[in-house]
Amino acid sequence: MEIHSPANPFLSFVIPVHNEEESLRDLYASLHTLCCREGYSAELIFVDDGSTDGSFGVLAAFAESDPRVKIIKFRRNYGQTAALKAGIAASGAPYIVTLDADLQNDPKDVPCLLTKIEEGFDVVSGWRKDRMDTWLRRFPSRLANRLISHVTGVHLSDYGCTLKVYKREFLAGVPLYGEMHRFIPVFAAWHGARVTELSVMHHPRRYGTSHYGLRRTKKVMLDLLTVKFLHTFIARPMHFFGSVGLWLMGLGVLSGVTSVILKLFDIRDFVDTPLPLLTVFLLIVGILFVLMGLLAELLIRIYFDHEGRTSFTIEKIVQLPKVHL
Repeated sequence: MEIHSPANPFLSFVIPVHNEEESLRDLYASLHTLCCREGYSAELIFVDDGSTDGSFGVLAAFAESDPRVKIIKFRRNYGQTAALKAGIAASGAPYIVTLDADLQNDPKDVPCLLTKIEEGFDVVSGWRKDRMDTWLRRFPSRLANRLISHVTGVHLSDYGCTLKVYKREFLAGVPLYGEMHRFIPVFAAWHGARVTELSVMHHPRRYGTSHYGLRRTKKVMLDLLTVKFLHTFIARPMHFFGSVGLWLMGLGVLSGVTSVILKLFDIRDFVDTPLPLLTVFLLIVGILFVLMGLLAELLIRIYFDHEGRTSFTIEKIVQLPKVHL
């Protein structure tokens, strides 16, 4: 049986495609040249994410002449996260390379990324250091990258770069939905992966228009909150909801005591202050948060009990040989 290592790898290229008819031929030629030059055994998985141009026809022509090409066609546009999830699920190589189809990522950078894998890293993320985009895209992206790094503790300069290399085992169990694809290195690092980044080339867009814009910033921020919550409180959600509930109930008690003191010392009557109403509101909301925590605990128990899921990952088990006395 042939053994594939980072120096002699079997690669799965996963490439989301959405209305990239004009760039696909050049991309395929670049990938074909790369695999021939470097001697890579590879499968090329193109995920047609509901393209409305002739992208699928171009991909079908590739598949007819090249057995390495696999096409997944969505019925409609589901987004990059769904496309990557479908492509990863259909892949079979121990090393997975993801890249965009718009020719802004350069396949020539793949050998350098694989070199970092050979050095012992599990995820290597591309960094578009000299990014060929307008400042309207670069500036909010830079702020988002710093915020994500600060919140998650996984410090990368360019979360939005699709060009990445993963060891397959660190993609198992990564939640991919919504816009979560940019957080894959974060989930992998939280499961023990060694993550690094490497500066890669970034070319100006030659065909079509970008599918990204400032409207995605809001989605990224909301997804970041979700990611942080899932990491910090996935095993014990009561620690979050219960803590908030107790604080609210504590403030409610403080508000109630204050209103009683004001009444006893004839400073202000109950009807002259909003404190009694605030007391009732805080106590009710606090109790609701505690109940939400209990409900979340039940859901988490169902989640982990289903199919034997665990809140931890094991790298290996070492068992010493038995000694017969």
